[in-house]
Amino acid sequence: MLLTPSLLPSSPHSPPHCGRGRPALAPLLPVALGRHEQRGWGSPSCLVAGRASPCTEARLIITLTSVPCDARLGPALPRTPNNQIHVSAMLPGKAPLPCLGPSGLLLLQLLLSPTSAFFPNIWSLLAAPGSFTHQDLTEEAALNVTLQLFLEQPPPGRPPIRLEDFLGRTLLADDLFAAYFGPGAPSRRFRAALGEVSRANAAQDFLPTSRNDPDLHFDAERLGQGRTRLVGALRETLAAARALDYTLARQRLGAALHALQDFYSHSNWVELGEQQPHPHLLWPRRELQSLAQEGDPTCSDCEELSCPGNLLAVTHLTSGYFGTYPPKPPGKCSHGGHFDQSSSQPPRGGINKDSTSPGFSPHHTLHAQAAQLALLASIQAFSLLRSRLGDSGFSRLLDITPASGLSFVLDTTGSMGEEINAAKIQARHIAEQRRGSPMEPAHYILVPFHDPGFGPVFTTSDPDSFWQQLNEIHALGGGDEPEMCLSALELALLHTPPLSDIFVFTDASPKDAFLTNRVESLTRERRCRVTFLVTEDPARVQGRARREVLSPLRFEPYEAVALASGGEVIFTKDQHIRDVAAIVEESTAALVTLPLEPPAVVPGRPLVFSVDGLLQKVTVRIHGEVSSFRIRNPEGIFQSQEEGTGPLGHTRRFGQFWIVTVNDPPRTGAWEIQVTAEGTPRVRVQAQTSLDFLFHFGIPVEDGPHPGLYPLTQPVAGLQTQLLVEVTGLGSNSNAGGARPHFSHALLRGVPEGTELGSVRLEPVGPPQRGLLAAALPPTLASAAGAFSLELVGQDGGGQGLRRAAPQPCTVAPVLLELSGPPDLLAPGSRAPLSLRVASFSGPQDLDLRTSVYPSFALASNLSRAHLGVNESAWGRLWLQIPDSAPLDSVVTVTVAAVRRDGGPGSPTHAFLRLLVQARAPQDQLAASAHSADAVRPTAAPSFHPSPWGAQGSTGGGMADNPWWGTIGGVLLLLGVVSW
Repeated sequence: MLLTPSLLPSSPHSPPHCGRGRPALAPLLPVALGRHEQRGWGSPSCLVAGRASPCTEARLIITLTSVPCDARLGPALPRTPNNQIHVSAMLPGKAPLPCLGPSGLLLLQLLLSPTSAFFPNIWSLLAAPGSFTHQDLTEEAALNVTLQLFLEQPPPGRPPIRLEDFLGRTLLADDLFAAYFGPGAPSRRFRAALGEVSRANAAQDFLPTSRNDPDLHFDAERLGQGRTRLVGALRETLAAARALDYTLARQRLGAALHALQDFYSHSNWVELGEQQPHPHLLWPRRELQSLAQEGDPTCSDCEELSCPGNLLAVTHLTSGYFGTYPPKPPGKCSHGGHFDQSSSQPPRGGINKDSTSPGFSPHHTLHAQAAQLALLASIQAFSLLRSRLGDSGFSRLLDITPASGLSFVLDTTGSMGEEINAAKIQARHIAEQRRGSPMEPAHYILVPFHDPGFGPVFTTSDPDSFWQQLNEIHALGGGDEPEMCLSALELALLHTPPLSDIFVFTDASPKDAFLTNRVESLTRERRCRVTFLVTEDPARVQGRARREVLSPLRFEPYEAVALASGGEVIFTKDQHIRDVAAIVEESTAALVTLPLEPPAVVPGRPLVFSVDGLLQKVTVRIHGEVSSFRIRNPEGIFQSQEEGTGPLGHTRRFGQFWIVTVNDPPRTGAWEIQVTAEGTPRVRVQAQTSLDFLFHFGIPVEDGPHPGLYPLTQPVAGLQTQLLVEVTGLGSNSNAGGARPHFSHALLRGVPEGTELGSVRLEPVGPPQRGLLAAALPPTLASAAGAFSLELVGQDGGGQGLRRAAPQPCTVAPVLLELSGPPDLLAPGSRAPLSLRVASFSGPQDLDLRTSVYPSFALASNLSRAHLGVNESAWGRLWLQIPDSAPLDSVVTVTVAAVRRDGGPGSPTHAFLRLLVQARAPQDQLAASAHSADAVRPTAAPSFHPSPWGAQGSTGGGMADNPWWGTIGGVLLLLGVVSW
């Protein structure tokens, strides 16, 4: 069934516009809707050829009818009244509409504002206001395909959503989730997944291994090579998703989309008069036709910034050269812009449509058309992935669910019978209670351990398979403490999707405490929260050696990991473990942790937390050697530690563990908790809400052909760093009067002491409904050695105080560490070169560089130590040997740690690189081949300076890495996000 849109300024009989030989792709047309006004383009004008022109009020008719799309124009559309949706819109008077492929949905991009084709991310708008970026195009395309999925798969137990409800509006993730899953359904996981894809997309313009490679940006007339790399990246996306490594899949997808979008900005496809995406770009079996040859002149000289007529009257496909590699032949076009060295060589000028600014883009007037085609092509790519993965696989790729995963790490020694049974009971209860509901876990991970072994890891999306595997685990054997707990936890982290909760059941301390720093870093990179349930029962001796001979500090590695991940360590006893394990179900709900002031119990001082009108199901957890506690609400009503129902809620006690469930709706305002205890009791307050936030860091890059924000997972010492915040749940939490919750500033506090390190004002970036905020971190923070917490402060729609805290503390990396994968296929029997860069911006650094790989493949390095001065970098090469026996589609994780040799303050900096092993396959095998994350040939690295605008020098280009059959590697430590 084909949804054929027909735009009829004057006649309702206009035929659909079909492409030449277009394959049956099933693409979507975007519904983007109303974006023009949201970006401040309030006047009733439309953009034609990049210029504002009067709009024709037209009727958009979306007709459900089977219409073949081939080289011939189709017949006039049937006019069955019951088959049509009528919508009034302001549209360009002569805007042609592409044909929708089979089972494609709508959707028409109304009022596409002038865009940059395409600067990396929203930060780029400072250089070229009014532009669409790679981030915009990627997120718009994903939202459109998600809407199509929701329309075609009605929600169980709820009325189907209606397309009409989204026409004429800006398409927002919050609104989609509220309509499909129900009011208040959190879209945080989905938006975090989109953020991973968008940042991987934007990073291709900044990474030293990808930003200058013409094959990755469709530059220098390397169109065939670019298509090979593009298709290879999409194949890697499929293979990684089928291997259940969705982080790697999103990295490869971002790289692929960057290349795809760059094609329409860097080539002359738009200038050739094409009005729909290239019909063969995503199809490896189709040859790219009519390519300009080496001796064909393509451009004339242009000495102005704007060069609308510099392309010669050629009918062949070409693209511009950038910089000095490869050198521009006589008569060929340049990429263009101030930073393109080739554009000063005859013929001068250029043809890129990257932005609305003539200083960056000589063909800036065609930016709108290039952006529209890039958006349509991106929707095609998403739709193609959906058809290959199926709806459930595609939903997991983009985390189209409000639910978290369920991940268990289980000690299986003989003393662990009660703990294992408690885990089974909780898993069974969650599976039964949530089956078929929006909160059913999308992923299940199980890792057993004992001494000396750990693993294997079991991963599935089927609750019955998980239960069957869990049910086969029994407490066997025994042995002395300690056990291989952190090794098992590391394995779980490598396989657990981001933003998940991991629960560790054990009664033993870790034998592998040397892994503590690496596991801490991995929890931050994966953004996973780890909770340890430790049964510490001195009366029990069966199966364990007497604990009295062991160090009283032996559980400190668990405390360190819990603190770094935003989790906790709960000590209990056998008889209480089943009750205490109930926090597993509570923690897998959409919970936020409310900030406490002070953050830890101080004798004689109450703990204060704020409750706003958007919170429900508030829970207070207290554990430790507590003699008494008292909770006070804003009206002065108290409730103490006695079990049962009180004036504020219901209290349960399990040994030294209390849970107080506050009555709904909770009274808004400041609440207090007064605790009297021996030692240091733990207090945590959590609540359910859809209003939360994601965040990441970045270095603004302004002086290059693609200005934007170089993404980081954590600030780097010595670099002026920006904080970017994305507020989730705004759409579903606006009140009838239109007032939205808003955050005005961010508080930064030292961890764990809670000392205030500074407050920064949050400034809106882009349309307010997108909830994007930015702030410059204080320079003093960037030089801090310890961890810090992030807390947002503002008001809800009713004027009540609003506070949200990131569940994980952040750290400042002492150095920048980049690890990049190989330019070639990672195949069994191959030896893959990896690139390593370490840079210091804050002072001298004497570092040991330590490497590891999972699984245990051979890894050699020529850089084991680096001594760096301020603003100095060291480059190294690693060689990864893939054995002949390596399983296909298996994921390899390479880790590099930069450790200070003097043992000074600050944690080691870690870089994690995920790679995919694939078979070498012929190009005509769609389902085969490629490996990993994002790199290519080594080139000059970006040079950062400790100034507000960071880096200098860039290059031209803008896309991803591999082919659907070729490949590339990836960079990650300070790439990605710490977004909760």
